[in-house]
Amino acid sequence: MDAGRPGRSRRWLWSVITVVILAGAVLVAVGLDGGGSSLPPPVVSHPTTTGAPSGPSPASTSVLLVSSSSPPTRLVVPRLGLSVALGTLGLQEDGTVEVPSTPQQAGWFRLGPTPGTMGSAVILGHVDSWRGPGVFFTLRTLVPGDQLDVSLADGVVAQFSVTSVVTYLKEAFPAQLVYASHGVSALQLVTCGGAFDSATGSYLSNVVVYSTLVGTSPASASTRVIIHP
Repeated sequence: MDAGRPGRSRRWLWSVITVVILAGAVLVAVGLDGGGSSLPPPVVSHPTTTGAPSGPSPASTSVLLVSSSSPPTRLVVPRLGLSVALGTLGLQEDGTVEVPSTPQQAGWFRLGPTPGTMGSAVILGHVDSWRGPGVFFTLRTLVPGDQLDVSLADGVVAQFSVTSVVTYLKEAFPAQLVYASHGVSALQLVTCGGAFDSATGSYLSNVVVYSTLVGTSPASASTRVIIHP
Protein backbone atom coordinates (compact mmCIF):
# COMPACT_ATOMS: atom_id res chain seq x y z
CA MET A 1 0.00 0.00 0.00
CA ASP A 2 2.64 2.53 -1.07
CA ALA A 3 0.07 5.15 -2.01
CA GLY A 4 -1.38 5.23 1.49
CA ARG A 5 1.92 5.65 3.34
CA PRO A 6 2.03 8.57 5.80
CA GLY A 7 4.16 11.47 4.63
CA ARG A 8 3.12 11.34 1.00
CA SER A 9 2.04 14.80 -0.14
CA ARG A 10 -1.53 15.62 -1.10
CA ARG A 11 -0.21 16.93 -4.41
CA TRP A 12 1.26 13.51 -5.18
CA LEU A 13 -2.03 11.81 -4.43
CA TRP A 14 -4.01 14.11 -6.68
CA SER A 15 -1.49 13.70 -9.49
CA VAL A 16 -2.13 9.95 -9.34
CA ILE A 17 -5.89 10.45 -9.27
CA THR A 18 -5.58 12.81 -12.26
CA VAL A 19 -3.89 10.00 -14.18
CA VAL A 20 -6.81 7.75 -13.29
CA ILE A 21 -9.36 10.28 -14.49
CA LEU A 22 -7.56 11.02 -17.75
CA ALA A 23 -7.29 7.32 -18.52
CA GLY A 24 -10.98 6.87 -17.61
CA ALA A 25 -12.55 4.71 -20.27
CA VAL A 26 -9.56 2.37 -20.37
CA LEU A 27 -9.03 2.07 -16.63
CA VAL A 28 -12.24 0.32 -15.76
CA ALA A 29 -12.90 -1.24 -19.17
CA VAL A 30 -9.83 -3.44 -18.78
CA GLY A 31 -10.43 -6.63 -16.86
CA LEU A 32 -13.73 -6.45 -14.98
CA ASP A 33 -15.32 -9.17 -17.08
CA GLY A 34 -13.81 -12.11 -15.26
CA GLY A 35 -13.48 -13.93 -18.56
CA GLY A 36 -17.16 -13.77 -19.48
CA SER A 37 -19.84 -16.45 -19.13
CA SER A 38 -23.00 -17.74 -20.68
CA LEU A 39 -24.99 -15.68 -18.18
CA PRO A 40 -24.60 -12.06 -19.33
CA PRO A 41 -26.92 -9.50 -17.72
CA PRO A 42 -29.59 -7.84 -19.88
CA VAL A 43 -28.65 -4.98 -22.18
CA VAL A 44 -29.17 -1.58 -20.54
CA SER A 45 -28.35 1.33 -22.81
CA HIS A 46 -29.86 3.98 -20.56
CA PRO A 47 -29.74 4.80 -16.83
CA THR A 48 -31.72 2.43 -14.64
CA THR A 49 -33.02 5.43 -12.73
CA THR A 50 -34.58 8.62 -14.07
CA GLY A 51 -31.76 10.71 -15.50
CA ALA A 52 -28.00 10.23 -15.20
CA PRO A 53 -26.49 11.55 -11.96
CA SER A 54 -24.49 14.77 -12.07
CA GLY A 55 -22.51 13.61 -9.04
CA PRO A 56 -23.06 12.28 -5.52
CA SER A 57 -25.97 13.80 -3.62
CA PRO A 58 -25.09 16.93 -1.61
CA ALA A 59 -27.27 15.59 1.23
CA SER A 60 -24.24 13.79 2.60
CA THR A 61 -22.63 17.11 3.58
CA SER A 62 -24.84 17.12 6.72
CA VAL A 63 -23.60 13.71 7.88
CA LEU A 64 -20.72 13.20 10.28
CA LEU A 65 -17.74 11.95 8.27
CA VAL A 66 -15.46 9.10 9.29
CA SER A 67 -12.57 10.73 11.17
CA SER A 68 -9.80 8.27 10.26
CA SER A 69 -8.30 6.84 7.10
CA SER A 70 -8.48 3.27 8.35
CA PRO A 71 -8.72 0.94 5.31
CA PRO A 72 -12.01 -0.80 4.52
CA THR A 73 -12.16 -4.51 5.25
CA ARG A 74 -15.70 -5.64 4.33
CA LEU A 75 -18.64 -4.60 2.15
CA VAL A 76 -22.17 -5.65 3.14
CA VAL A 77 -25.18 -5.21 0.84
CA PRO A 78 -28.19 -6.49 2.82
CA ARG A 79 -30.71 -6.61 -0.03
CA LEU A 80 -28.39 -8.79 -2.11
CA GLY A 81 -27.38 -10.97 0.84
CA LEU A 82 -23.81 -9.97 0.04
CA SER A 83 -21.01 -9.81 2.59
CA VAL A 84 -17.52 -9.82 1.10
CA ALA A 85 -14.04 -9.12 2.44
CA LEU A 86 -12.26 -6.30 0.64
CA GLY A 87 -8.80 -6.39 -0.83
CA THR A 88 -6.87 -3.34 -2.02
CA LEU A 89 -6.29 -2.30 -5.62
CA GLY A 90 -3.83 0.17 -7.11
CA LEU A 91 -2.46 0.81 -10.58
CA GLN A 92 -0.79 -1.70 -12.85
CA GLU A 93 2.47 -0.95 -14.64
CA ASP A 94 0.61 0.18 -17.76
CA GLY A 95 -1.37 2.75 -15.74
CA THR A 96 -4.64 0.84 -15.68
CA VAL A 97 -6.52 0.12 -12.48
CA GLU A 98 -5.88 -3.25 -10.88
CA VAL A 99 -8.86 -5.57 -10.64
CA PRO A 100 -9.55 -8.41 -8.18
CA SER A 101 -7.65 -11.59 -9.00
CA THR A 102 -10.71 -13.85 -8.78
CA PRO A 103 -14.42 -13.37 -9.65
CA GLN A 104 -15.47 -13.81 -6.01
CA GLN A 105 -13.29 -10.98 -4.67
CA ALA A 106 -13.94 -7.25 -4.43
CA GLY A 107 -11.33 -4.55 -3.96
CA TRP A 108 -11.08 -0.96 -2.78
CA PHE A 109 -9.13 1.45 -5.00
CA ARG A 110 -6.54 2.54 -2.45
CA LEU A 111 -5.37 5.65 -4.32
CA GLY A 112 -8.75 7.21 -3.60
CA PRO A 113 -10.26 8.12 -0.22
CA THR A 114 -11.32 5.74 2.54
CA PRO A 115 -15.10 5.13 2.40
CA GLY A 116 -16.79 7.59 4.75
CA THR A 117 -14.17 10.32 4.39
CA MET A 118 -14.53 13.24 1.98
CA GLY A 119 -14.42 12.32 -1.71
CA SER A 120 -15.37 9.41 -3.94
CA ALA A 121 -14.32 5.97 -2.74
CA VAL A 122 -14.47 3.22 -5.36
CA ILE A 123 -14.89 -0.55 -4.94
CA LEU A 124 -14.55 -2.83 -7.96
CA GLY A 125 -15.60 -6.43 -8.55
CA HIS A 126 -16.23 -8.89 -11.37
CA VAL A 127 -19.71 -9.61 -12.69
CA ASP A 128 -18.99 -13.23 -13.61
CA SER A 129 -16.59 -15.67 -15.26
CA TRP A 130 -16.88 -18.72 -17.45
CA ARG A 131 -17.47 -20.67 -14.25
CA GLY A 132 -20.55 -18.67 -13.20
CA PRO A 133 -21.67 -15.50 -11.39
CA GLY A 134 -19.11 -13.22 -9.79
CA VAL A 135 -19.29 -11.18 -6.60
CA PHE A 136 -21.12 -8.27 -8.30
CA PHE A 137 -23.37 -10.33 -10.58
CA THR A 138 -26.58 -8.89 -9.11
CA LEU A 139 -25.25 -5.37 -8.55
CA ARG A 140 -27.40 -4.01 -11.39
CA THR A 141 -30.58 -4.92 -9.45
CA LEU A 142 -29.95 -2.36 -6.68
CA VAL A 143 -32.32 0.62 -6.49
CA PRO A 144 -32.17 4.05 -4.84
CA GLY A 145 -32.46 3.76 -1.07
CA ASP A 146 -30.73 0.39 -0.80
CA GLN A 147 -28.17 0.19 2.00
CA LEU A 148 -24.41 -0.36 1.65
CA ASP A 149 -22.25 -0.82 4.76
CA VAL A 150 -18.47 -0.68 4.72
CA SER A 151 -16.54 -1.89 7.77
CA LEU A 152 -13.18 -0.27 8.42
CA ALA A 153 -10.15 -1.86 10.08
CA ASP A 154 -10.61 0.26 13.21
CA GLY A 155 -14.15 -1.08 13.78
CA VAL A 156 -16.06 1.91 12.42
CA VAL A 157 -18.85 1.18 9.91
CA ALA A 158 -19.62 3.74 7.18
CA GLN A 159 -23.24 3.51 6.03
CA PHE A 160 -24.25 4.56 2.51
CA SER A 161 -27.54 4.84 0.62
CA VAL A 162 -27.77 4.10 -3.10
CA THR A 163 -28.76 7.16 -5.15
CA SER A 164 -28.68 5.71 -8.67
CA VAL A 165 -27.55 2.75 -10.76
CA VAL A 166 -26.30 3.58 -14.25
CA THR A 167 -24.90 1.51 -17.13
CA TYR A 168 -22.38 3.19 -19.44
CA LEU A 169 -20.73 1.99 -22.61
CA LYS A 170 -17.07 1.45 -21.75
CA GLU A 171 -16.03 3.91 -24.44
CA ALA A 172 -18.05 6.59 -22.65
CA PHE A 173 -17.13 5.69 -19.07
CA PRO A 174 -17.39 8.91 -16.95
CA ALA A 175 -14.15 8.57 -14.96
CA GLN A 176 -14.37 12.16 -13.66
CA LEU A 177 -17.82 11.46 -12.20
CA VAL A 178 -16.85 8.12 -10.69
CA TYR A 179 -13.37 8.83 -9.28
CA ALA A 180 -13.18 12.58 -8.63
CA SER A 181 -14.26 14.32 -5.43
CA HIS A 182 -17.53 16.27 -5.58
CA GLY A 183 -17.42 17.85 -2.14
CA VAL A 184 -19.29 15.03 -0.38
CA SER A 185 -18.54 11.55 0.94
CA ALA A 186 -19.53 9.08 -1.77
CA LEU A 187 -19.06 5.41 -2.60
CA GLN A 188 -19.15 4.02 -6.13
CA LEU A 189 -19.37 0.27 -6.86
CA VAL A 190 -18.19 -0.70 -10.35
CA THR A 191 -18.53 -3.87 -12.41
CA CYS A 192 -19.14 -4.90 -16.03
CA GLY A 193 -22.53 -5.28 -17.67
CA GLY A 194 -24.66 -4.56 -20.69
CA ALA A 195 -24.27 -6.61 -23.85
CA PHE A 196 -21.76 -9.45 -23.91
CA ASP A 197 -19.41 -9.63 -26.90
CA SER A 198 -18.66 -13.31 -27.47
CA ALA A 199 -15.99 -12.44 -30.03
CA THR A 200 -13.84 -10.63 -27.45
CA GLY A 201 -15.11 -12.47 -24.38
CA SER A 202 -15.99 -9.24 -22.61
CA TYR A 203 -18.90 -6.95 -21.83
CA LEU A 204 -19.41 -3.69 -23.68
CA SER A 205 -20.48 -1.62 -20.68
CA ASN A 206 -19.85 -0.88 -17.02
CA VAL A 207 -22.45 -0.78 -14.27
CA VAL A 208 -21.88 1.94 -11.65
CA VAL A 209 -23.78 2.11 -8.36
CA TYR A 210 -23.64 5.62 -6.90
CA SER A 211 -24.22 6.12 -3.17
CA THR A 212 -23.72 8.76 -0.49
CA LEU A 213 -22.85 8.59 3.19
CA VAL A 214 -25.89 8.63 5.49
CA GLY A 215 -24.40 7.64 8.85
CA THR A 216 -21.58 6.03 10.79
CA SER A 217 -21.38 3.52 13.61
CA PRO A 218 -18.53 4.10 16.08
CA ALA A 219 -16.19 1.22 16.78
CA SER A 220 -17.83 0.69 20.20
CA ALA A 221 -21.41 0.72 18.91
CA SER A 222 -23.37 -2.49 18.50
CA THR A 223 -26.25 -0.90 16.58
CA ARG A 224 -26.59 1.22 13.48
CA VAL A 225 -26.40 4.96 14.15
CA ILE A 226 -27.92 7.36 11.60
CA ILE A 227 -27.07 11.04 11.85
CA HIS A 228 -29.86 13.15 10.39
CA PRO A 229 -29.49 16.72 9.10
